[in-house]
Amino acid sequence: MTMKASSIAVDRVELIPAAALFRSLGDPARLAIVRRLATGPARVTDLVEALGLAQSTVSKHLVCLRDCGLIDSEPVGRASLFRLTRPELVQMLSAAEEVLAATGNAVALCPEYGIDSCCSGDAS
Repeated sequence: MTMKASSIAVDRVELIPAAALFRSLGDPARLAIVRRLATGPARVTDLVEALGLAQSTVSKHLVCLRDCGLIDSEPVGRASLFRLTRPELVQMLSAAEEVLAATGNAVALCPEYGIDSCCSGDAS
């Protein structure tokens, strides 16, 4: 392996955590949960109402986001209150919206990652 190829391989390894972060936000439901939590803490029932998803679906995505360290919860009576663990996620969402606006939402038309490729038939 050449020096250049070795450098590229190292760069890929270093990018694995960032790729995992983007995958954790890659589901529209999880992204909607993060966007809602960016406005303040919420209970599962608040998220179900705001997103129009089934309670089981919201709970599944909350577990994923918590396992990724992006949210946490605290008990409040019989419910749990969920909040973002990193305020930088709000900045990241804003930056993503700026990129989408600047590119004319071209990524939505991308044959590999666009709307038709990732969300067709997705029931979550």
